[in-house]
Amino acid sequence: MNIDKQLLSKLTHLARLELTELETKDMLSDLNKICAWIEKLDELNTQGIPPLATIPAEQNVLREDIPQAPLAHDQGLASAPRSDSNYFRVPKVKG
Repeated sequence: MNIDKQLLSKLTHLARLELTELETKDMLSDLNKICAWIEKLDELNTQGIPPLATIPAEQNVLREDIPQAPLAHDQGLASAPRSDSNYFRVPKVKG
């Protein structure tokens, strides 16, 4: 597949991109190299190679969920940058 200026113009319009003349030239070159690389991959014989769609269960081991005591209120407030009596102080979000 060869990408020309007309196709690149359509793509940049769809992506809402504005390219300079130099960027357009570079983008055309890069996209054509990518397409050539993909065409080269299509030439490979991949028959007999199993897909890598699953990961063996031994590699996906999750830790056991063990309930623990919650963090004490005073300890939580002690780690806050700013606090006021029993509450966290945060910057205003709404003006």
